[in-house]
This record gives sequence, C-alpha cells and structure tokens, in this order.
Amino acid sequence: MTNRERLMAILDGKSPDRIPWIPRMEIWYLAQRLAGTLPAEYQDMRLGEIRADLHMGNPARTGRVFTSRIRGIDTIVRRDGLRTTTEYITPYGTVSQTAERTDELDRVGIQPLVVDKMLKGPDDYDAVMHIFGNMEWYPCYDEYEAYDRDVGDDGLPMVSIGDVPFHHYLGDLSGYETAYLDLFDNPGKVESLLDTISQVYRERMWPVVAESPARLFLHGAHFASQTTPAPYFDKYITPYVREFTNYVHKHGKSVAQHADNDSLEILDQLQESGYDMQECFVTSPMVPVSLSEARERWGDSMIIWGGLPSVLLEESTPEAEFEKYMEDLFRTISPGDAFILGIADNAMPTSMISRMRRVGEMVEQFGDYPTAA
Repeated sequence: MTNRERLMAILDGKSPDRIPWIPRMEIWYLAQRLAGTLPAEYQDMRLGEIRADLHMGNPARTGRVFTSRIRGIDTIVRRDGLRTTTEYITPYGTVSQTAERTDELDRVGIQPLVVDKMLKGPDDYDAVMHIFGNMEWYPCYDEYEAYDRDVGDDGLPMVSIGDVPFHHYLGDLSGYETAYLDLFDNPGKVESLLDTISQVYRERMWPVVAESPARLFLHGAHFASQTTPAPYFDKYITPYVREFTNYVHKHGKSVAQHADNDSLEILDQLQESGYDMQECFVTSPMVPVSLSEARERWGDSMIIWGGLPSVLLEESTPEAEFEKYMEDLFRTISPGDAFILGIADNAMPTSMISRMRRVGEMVEQFGDYPTAA
C-alpha cells in the first residue's frame, strides 16, 4: 500500500498493510536549515526528500478548501517593530488585537503569538458578535485539488478549518482566565457570542466544508483536562462538535482534533463528541495519559495519530528508555488498527535524527499488520 492508501483504509475502518509512519518535521527542518546545522547528508535536500530518505509519509497539513473574509467592517493595521495591532471598527465600538513575533518563533516557523486579545471586557461582546455576523466563506476547491495532486501517494491532506466556537473564545478571543471569569460574571453575553459563532459556522462554513473534495478535516485543537474540563466540555463543546460531525459524516468526511495536550480527564468527551481521530496525540512521559490508557478506553473506535512524545527523541532521554517505549508502543497498538504513528506534536529543533531513522527501521521490522502483541 501507499501511505495514501493506508490512511484511506484507516479512515474507512479497514486494516492497512502496515502501520503508517507520518510525523511532523517542519519545526526541526526550519530550525536546522536556518541555523545551517542540517546533517551533512541532508544539506541540499528539501523536507520532502528527507522524509523519503527516512521512510516517512507526508502529514500534508497546508491545504485549504476555502478562503474567508469579514465584509463591511473597516480595519486599521498598525505595526510597531515585532508587534502588529489590528483594529476592527464596528457600529458597536472598536475592538483590537495585537500579535507579536519573536526571533525565536521566526527561527522555527511558528506564527506570531496574540498577546492582546480582542475581548477585553463585557463592552466588547456586541462588536465581536457583529464581526462574526459579517464573516463569509468562499470555496477554493481548485486550489485544494492542486495541493492534493502534489501530495500524491505520499499522504492524505488534513485540512484545518479552525477551532470550535467555545475553545476559539477561550484561547483566541479572550484568554482562558478572562474567558472563565466572564462566563461566571456575564454568562448571557458569553452564550450569545457562542450562539452567534456557532450559527454563522453552521450556515456559512459547514456547507463549504461538506461539499468540498477533501476527506479529512481538523476542527478543534489543544483541548485539555485543565483548560476544557469535562463539565464545560459537556456543556459547550460536545453539542457543537457532535452536530458538526454528524453533518459532515453524511457527506463522507472525517474529523480530527489536534490533541497535543493532557487529555486524561476528557477521553470520554472526545469520543462522545463524534471525533474520528485524535491527531498529534501526546502521551506520557510528557502528559499524564498513557497510550495504553487511551487505547483501553477507545479501542479502535478512535483513530490515534501520534503516540510518540517528542521528548523521547531528545538526547536527554536515555537510549534504552527510548527503545523500551517503542517496543511497548507496538505491543500496545497491536494488531495495528486505527493507528498512525507520528510525533506529538512535532520533531523539535534538538530532536535526534538518528532516533527518527530508528523509528522508521522499527516500523519496517515490527509494523506489518497484524503487529505482534
């Protein structure tokens, strides 16, 4: 099988010929290239060529099926050194957010961090609701199909369509502390905003997604036991995600959540929401949840893409510990259904290329389906 065929088989609930090994390498590659420290044998290679040499597939995460814009709202952009502030002028007042780059973020290709959120207090909610009410989505299916052809048999595009409303509110619009305080002090305003975002997504974004040629979508990221605890997940995330997944499942689509946080206390919620996959699923020793705990809870009803914490690729982790973890991993996921081996979340700048190569060798040795228990 090709990596595309393996991924399609897994999404269809079938067994691949062997475990796919498809990690994210972008941070490692960009950091090494910019620092001039790529291994000698890779000095003149592009990332795709390095992946091929290491027997990896392509995680293919940069495709898109739509563009979006806010219509009828004036914006002012101000740049001050590494900071960029965007103001949105609405009939209900002006709101703004500020993003900041750093040299370190630039070196590893990470987007600027939002350091000043749009929602600063109760008076900002009506303006933000107006902004979302004026959002539009436009298909760009030809662009996606060209990207899909470029990926070819090496992978299957996973198309990010942004976060779910409640977590977008928590992490992007307000900030966790302010968001939960507002939810306690001004629940009516918060829930009106969430209803507005959900309705706009439902009416304008969902159909563009459902009618697109893409198969796999990423909707939701960084849910965690601490920041999206089970009671709030049950009330504010599960109903939306369940409705969305039911809708797109009828169109033959699959949905993943980017799961590189501690999910021990929300494993049931992730499953009950209707997600098909937890992508970049991180496990102990980086977070409390183990791969075996997740596997025991979910069985093969939830696809796990990940399972290899990036810390195990660091020199600080003894070689014997790395080898034992990998041996246990193959036993845990036996016989190999509903599993894609990847790094959670990404190979870091100091990840050892020798260990990434060793993982590929182990997949060749132990990864044929069915894997040994």
